[in-house]
Amino acid sequence: MSAIAETDPAALAGSSRAFDRNRILVLDEISEVFQRVDPAEVSALVTELRLASRIFVTGAGRSGLVLKMAAMRLMHLGLTVHVVGEITAPAIRAGDLLLTASGSGTTAGVVKAAETAVAQGARVAAYTTNAGSPLAAAAAAVVLIPAARKTDHRSSLSRQYSGSLFEQVLFATTEAVFQSLWDEDAAAPEDLWQRHANLE
Repeated sequence: MSAIAETDPAALAGSSRAFDRNRILVLDEISEVFQRVDPAEVSALVTELRLASRIFVTGAGRSGLVLKMAAMRLMHLGLTVHVVGEITAPAIRAGDLLLTASGSGTTAGVVKAAETAVAQGARVAAYTTNAGSPLAAAAAAVVLIPAARKTDHRSSLSRQYSGSLFEQVLFATTEAVFQSLWDEDAAAPEDLWQRHANLE
């Protein structure tokens, strides 16, 4: 884009209108899908989090980034959390929980991790759009997020690109789960802050 276009009043006004229009689009889509997430399914997942000796998280791409954020919040609550693939992540075992996310429920690395966890006697919880997927089949608790899959390029469920809506609602759901666990914990924010990284 040229410097002239960047400072042209008409171009700036057009960008402003586009942002306002798409802000409404994104918020409306998130709100609609988030309201359709089943609280009973989330409750079952929260129970798995409560009962686990240790929690491992895994997902690919942007879903994986969301679960890393969720792992940080669970750590702030004092839970023992590991990110699969990090050099310090230990072996999973019976009594542990593998928390996963895959819109399609077919992401090869995520499904393989779930199958390995089950074989080791651990339990699996999954966020997905696909109740009939291999990931859902391996999971003891499944939260369905009724958003378009990233390959549904012309889906009527979302005008956003390639799985964005799933990832946005995934983030909102994991934040609500954290908030619910924190409500039960009743720890002061200052207590959680003691666990916040200080080597940044």
